[in-house]
Amino acid sequence: MSSAREQSEKVLEEMKEKNPYFEKYSNKIAAVQQSSPEDFLSRLSSVDKEKKKPKFGLTEAERDYSELLKPKVPLGNQSTKDASQRKLSDIMRLELIEDKSADDIKHLWLEYHKDKDVVSAAIPVDQFNLMMKRAKHHPIFILPIPRSQGYEFIMLQFHSNTVHFTPLLNYQVHKENAPECLNITMFTECSDKGIVLMRGEYDPKVLNAQEAQCLVNQVQLYYSQDNETKLRLLDTFTKYPEKFKHMDVIEELNNLQI
Repeated sequence: MSSAREQSEKVLEEMKEKNPYFEKYSNKIAAVQQSSPEDFLSRLSSVDKEKKKPKFGLTEAERDYSELLKPKVPLGNQSTKDASQRKLSDIMRLELIEDKSADDIKHLWLEYHKDKDVVSAAIPVDQFNLMMKRAKHHPIFILPIPRSQGYEFIMLQFHSNTVHFTPLLNYQVHKENAPECLNITMFTECSDKGIVLMRGEYDPKVLNAQEAQCLVNQVQLYYSQDNETKLRLLDTFTKYPEKFKHMDVIEELNNLQI
């Protein structure tokens, strides 16, 4: 095994070749190298580690998505409990739609929410059933939304007939107590007519309407459609989180926007 002095001399030779400014500081560098080869190597190691760190976010080694799969308590705590117990009758009078068709109910639902700060949809019951089936296997996932300087990741968690969202950075700090930026409730009272009504309420301080809609659209594409690539990403995130690459979900979003 080579000594620290031999290793430091080798490093000096490499620096001469790679660094055009080496000659300017060569005397000072040589003094440190001669007086304490171990200290010299230690300082170089620290510099290399700093250079490899990204300007924003975590390094790949620090990013452990398996941590996201641990929470047993749904996001939002009290708000989660309240949302999961909400009924369609809390929003509209059911007797007014008893004799309506699925198309009529969908039209009334979308019109009612058109001028409100919410996102809404009427989901075919077969798509809803598929979503719930997949949610049992993949209750937690992350989705990107475009930002002016890149993308922000939002963590989602299914709980009963609701889906709860929080920025990933918030979750890393607050865990299951992280404040929600969006929650989706799905009402099954009209499932006998073939549709499930969806309503999503978002925090305008965190998301705008387009970003909330972007998240809702992605949830439907991952959980209610038969897309092989997206299913593989869900499976990787849940079963092999150490192999999950965040750039893959960004790529899927970019393909959607093309």
